Amino acid sequence: METLRQTPNQLLYAEVYISDMLSLKNIFLQTQTLKKLNQNFGVPFLLVKKKTEVAAFASLVINEKGEIAFKIYENSLSDAEKRNFTTRTESYFRKNNTANFRDPEQLKSSISRLVSWLNVG
Repeated sequence: METLRQTPNQLLYAEVYISDMLSLKNIFLQTQTLKKLNQNFGVPFLLVKKKTEVAAFASLVINEKGEIAFKIYENSLSDAEKRNFTTRTESYFRKNNTANFRDPEQLKSSISRLVSWLNVG
């Protein structure tokens, strides 16, 4: 896993990999009080771990205007940690030029496929 940065308080920022999906799915379902994923899950791209546990993740979503945006889902960050993660996420979001970050139709398709796949298991 490519580590983006580890802070002195043991927060580890990293890109999302397939092996992270179960943890991310669980955070989403718990924070949204759902039994199955929906389109709001988006396509996760960045996460933060406290020691070995995923504490939050950022996901690409389509907002109400039909534009690409990101949403952060978390279950155990302090306000300062949330602000720090949001700042890092905004920077990463601005710098990334892959299709999911720039093409709303591509992102819609990716979200649909990912949610369908994760809801099977």
